[in-house]
Amino acid sequence: MQKRQAGRSAAGPGQEPAYPIASVNNALRLLLLFRGQSRVRLSEASEHLGVAHSTAHRLLAMLAYHGFVRQEQDSRTYVAGPVLVEMGLAAVRQLDIRRHARPVLEQLAGSLGETVHLAVLEGGNVRYLDAVESSRALRVAARTGAMLAASCTASGKALLAELPDAEVAALFPGPAALPRLTERSITSRSELLAELRKVRAAGCAVNTEESEEGVASVAIAVRGRPYVPVAALVVSAPLSRMTEQAAEKIKSELREQAAWLEGQLPGAT
Repeated sequence: MQKRQAGRSAAGPGQEPAYPIASVNNALRLLLLFRGQSRVRLSEASEHLGVAHSTAHRLLAMLAYHGFVRQEQDSRTYVAGPVLVEMGLAAVRQLDIRRHARPVLEQLAGSLGETVHLAVLEGGNVRYLDAVESSRALRVAARTGAMLAASCTASGKALLAELPDAEVAALFPGPAALPRLTERSITSRSELLAELRKVRAAGCAVNTEESEEGVASVAIAVRGRPYVPVAALVVSAPLSRMTEQAAEKIKSELREQAAWLEGQLPGAT
């Protein structure tokens, strides 16, 4: 017979613990506030917690110190910080996206005759998880395992465009110039945000010699549930073959295959 453990059992989800810690509880409640809104003012935090402004300010300052939130200098409001953004993206990446995406990569590579990659966002970078390389003599090499600056790639721009501007800004804080891989690379945050608005309007991202000279790419985000960007499908080709007609065909097939892949992911209805 098992002995009964002394003390109370640990609380489950939604069950208040036996000995709650008020400061921890308030900090977590503040983080949950960012789930429903992209910006939080000090007065809103104070009212939400039912505490004095000074108490809410100390809590937000501690969250900012650890990177969970960030205070915007112009508006003085708080937005999600890089740690909070990266934690959310890391949770999404736990899906075994490679297994589900492999048939899509093979289908696209066979149909289009170009190299196709699967990429995910890692902070301000993209990592290439898998690829099917073109069989043509002149082709873009597979980048499986490599990491590049998201601002310089079609896949990175496709994934960043799925995030609110505040979260994008959290991934690229401060006035420092963005990484430059070629003369065509985007090097300022304002330029990147303007580019992402174009990507959202078009529904896909295009890269013309921004990460590698002589290479052009088209990418589209694959969304999980609830409509969170999971990965990007990207087709890369020598610039000489990326004509307007070729690009339109790639966009059409990417949209079709991304929609199919989204339906295969866990939680799809």
